[in-house]
Amino acid sequence: MKITILDTYYPAFLTNHYLNVPETGKQSYSQQMIQLLDQCFGTSDFYSRHLNALGWEAQDLIVNCLPLQETWARENGIRFSSVALRVRPRFFRLPLLGRWLASLPGLVEIATAQIIRNKPDVLYCQDLSFLPPSAMAKLRPHVGMIVGQIACPLPPSAFLQSYDLILTSFPHFVPRLRDMGIASEYFRIGFDTRILEKLGKVDKNVDASFVGGISRHHGKAVPVLEYLAEKTPIEFFGYGSDSLPPNSPIRRKHHGEVWGLDMYRSLARSKITLNRHINVAENNANNMRLYEATGVGALLLTDRKDNLGELFDVGREVVAYSTQEEAAELITYFLAHPEEAAAIAAAGQRRTLSEHTYEQRMKELAPILQRHYRRKR
Repeated sequence: MKITILDTYYPAFLTNHYLNVPETGKQSYSQQMIQLLDQCFGTSDFYSRHLNALGWEAQDLIVNCLPLQETWARENGIRFSSVALRVRPRFFRLPLLGRWLASLPGLVEIATAQIIRNKPDVLYCQDLSFLPPSAMAKLRPHVGMIVGQIACPLPPSAFLQSYDLILTSFPHFVPRLRDMGIASEYFRIGFDTRILEKLGKVDKNVDASFVGGISRHHGKAVPVLEYLAEKTPIEFFGYGSDSLPPNSPIRRKHHGEVWGLDMYRSLARSKITLNRHINVAENNANNMRLYEATGVGALLLTDRKDNLGELFDVGREVVAYSTQEEAAELITYFLAHPEEAAAIAAAGQRRTLSEHTYEQRMKELAPILQRHYRRKR
């Protein structure tokens, strides 16, 4: 089967990449795509590479990357709205362009042309908000089945109703989507083992870390992070620190944004790394950090969730906390007991590399897609 995987990347990552490697924007579409995927941002080519190995014909699209998409349009003689061209200079000046970029008519037009030209059996959207219902209707005659995957707040119902199937790593989303008349299944995320090859040997020179974003969707976590900044030697890496008050204790221990391989390297450097879930996860463990942290061999200290024990052996493969005080105590304890910390980290890594890889996930995904495709046809 032929599958087109549509994804959007954080504008801050894209801006950073094109500023640091300015010649990238002058390269061909295929060269730019190779460079972007090589950064291992988000799910990169983790889906397509393993689906191709299973005999699928998989293609990746990064549909909100302005220089990349403009290059494809020029190479393929596609005319598109000039709005995107007028915004282009701002793309390189703003560190955070915002999700509104995804709604630019030019970008939607280009993505629609790419999908129609490819005529996939399955259009697999990692961002349910990028294509408006009008674009989805235009794609219908050219696509066998439209599938979405989500682990963030749900977009408006009009967007959701455009999908034949929505997969989610939020167990609680499945019945809610089905109640709306939308086919939905639980599908976990994972870790790609190629990351370890790209990182090579990494010295563990960070005692404790928090690697991740600080945004309105993570509001409940900020007091915990500030408490740990005061009580433990934790260091911070990621985006969003500029949204904090000037006197926040996080600011003085924050090392700035890290993306792609640099993000994985920050985790791999950490003896202990803290995880917390987005508010909308409610009481379910599901995020990428569970697998990224354990995959690179850090001791994962994560917020306690009802289903965490279904993913890892708590206490033997990962450690969980319920309060900020407990999190601080666990960091202090495991820094004082490095052998015990290393043993749990190694066990967590073994679990992830044996059960939570994207190679394994694609073996789970393929039959789900085939079953729903046959049912729809």
